[in-house]
Amino acid sequence: MDTVVGEILVAFVFGSIVGLLVQRSRFCNTAALRDAMLFKTFRNTKALLMAMMILTMGFTTFITIGEGNPMKFDVGLNQIVGLFLFGIGMVLAGACTVSTWVKTGEGNVGALWALLFTFIGMFLFSLLWSINYWPPTGASMTGDPNFEALQLGYSNAGTLQDKYGVPAVVFGMLQTLVLFAIYRAIVRREKRQKIDNVAASQ
Repeated sequence: MDTVVGEILVAFVFGSIVGLLVQRSRFCNTAALRDAMLFKTFRNTKALLMAMMILTMGFTTFITIGEGNPMKFDVGLNQIVGLFLFGIGMVLAGACTVSTWVKTGEGNVGALWALLFTFIGMFLFSLLWSINYWPPTGASMTGDPNFEALQLGYSNAGTLQDKYGVPAVVFGMLQTLVLFAIYRAIVRREKRQKIDNVAASQ
């Protein structure tokens, strides 16, 4: 499997399994936040938190004991603005990128248009990025905090591991504990709601 064909086959099998699971579970990142805030239902929220816990531990463990070149990028105002705009787009589309793919495969024309313009937007941005960097020069993204350019540097567990010698998995465990506390609070809330509903029906 150490060939290009092998990698393609592994990616195809893995992608097919993930696609099937997402389609059957109706998982959606947008719904995970929207349903929790607007409708006080947490089915997708709990799934999102569980996925974040697994990925956090997996990635930080890999960084600690594995080999490879994990992606690094500066975190700054551009990420905050970009994520905010992406969030607006997800709400307008009524789905996240993952569920947009699923809905497109199921024949949803609206999702197809959302997916199409996602590609168009990424293409146009790539042209703009190559002409005019944001921040103005690539030199402002140094990996270290650069507040003049509104950049916070490489803000991740791998950077903390490199600078302070603390294994990345330690920071992963701390983040996982926070996510688990949120998950547990949601489960307790749901139990209280069930008890209240039973009491109200009697």
